[in-house]
Amino acid sequence: MDHKQPGLIVILGPTASGKSALALDMACHLNLPILNADSRQVYRGMDVGTAKATPEQQRLAPHYLLDLRDPDRPVTVREFQVLAQQCILRFHRRGTTPLLVGGSGLYLAAVTQGLRPPALPPQPVLRRQLTALGQPHCHGLLRCADPVAARSIHPNDKVRTQRALEVIYGTGCAHSLQQSRHPPAYPVLEIGLAPEDLRQRIHQRTAAMVAGGLLEETQRLMERFGVELPLLQTMGYREACQLLTGRMDRQQAVAAINRRTRHYAKRQFTWFRHQHQPHWLTSAQAQGWQTIPRDLRQNIVDLVRKPTDSAPTSA
Repeated sequence: MDHKQPGLIVILGPTASGKSALALDMACHLNLPILNADSRQVYRGMDVGTAKATPEQQRLAPHYLLDLRDPDRPVTVREFQVLAQQCILRFHRRGTTPLLVGGSGLYLAAVTQGLRPPALPPQPVLRRQLTALGQPHCHGLLRCADPVAARSIHPNDKVRTQRALEVIYGTGCAHSLQQSRHPPAYPVLEIGLAPEDLRQRIHQRTAAMVAGGLLEETQRLMERFGVELPLLQTMGYREACQLLTGRMDRQQAVAAINRRTRHYAKRQFTWFRHQHQPHWLTSAQAQGWQTIPRDLRQNIVDLVRKPTDSAPTSA
């Protein structure tokens, strides 16, 4: 692998698969920055429910693309793409290869494959109208207007369904036809996590989130931004809202979060297996830098080594 040009190392995988822990260990061993590619961690105040890196973890290795905006100001995929590309370029000018870490498929595709999403800003009035119609009806509209996009968006995915319809009505052109790809010129090395014990990991993380302040965080978001905040309908927060408003008890909320997270993780796996070709790691191989297979570690070292380095970091 040509190590003269800085590149990008990507750690992807389903939620709760251990991406953040592996990235932090790699970053500490190789002195690399971590770039966030989680579509909810870009928002301030959404920490516990998104498993965002803690202040202590951020002190161990520099993290970027976190806390970009308040959650009532949506960050589009195109906006994230521009910010990520600018961040990567700054590190490349220093001869540094950063780590891009996350499980948000469109965010990853925008950076690693040069997906060119429409730059149309959110349309609040249209979104309220679509919400009033209901998700089943909206997905039906999408199937009629853009069958290709409808096949790639789960019938229960309200956010992506509304965005696709928003683009169609706002531009007059099918959403799927506007997503051209222009891959980056620099080398990209992708690592995928596929833990065999993912179900157990999901349940453990849900319990940790609830114990770690998910309800208190949701209460603060409700008080500041209102219960109609779209991000409060996302995984974990919606169930916390239902618990706080008496529509669920604690046991029901935890079970619902676990169930919804498992379904989301399954969709993530499907996306990654169709859209990416990473070096897949098992649970045992993804414990940390030293447990990564030796050949892959050498590939990583070759990529992150700067032109002025006289010898590679020990693999």
